Amino acid sequence: MSKKDDVYIVPTEKGGGTRRTNSKRLSKKFDKKAEAVKAGTEMAKKSKSELTILKKNGKIQNKNSHGNDSNPPKDTKP
Repeated sequence: MSKKDDVYIVPTEKGGGTRRTNSKRLSKKFDKKAEAVKAGTEMAKKSKSELTILKKNGKIQNKNSHGNDSNPPKDTKP
């Protein structure tokens, strides 16, 4: 279940863009997907939410939680 503040990296014609959950418009466009991921990561950290990176075909490439993770990793390395 996604929160209102979750951040998505979506592909564009010339790179990538960031948007929030339930938003039809992009927050910002970038020439390169890597730039969009960097900005999206900062947005997700600031709002303590989840970052979801989408491929060109619309499928999820990667997810990363930057807040209260409902399923944290069980192994804790020192």
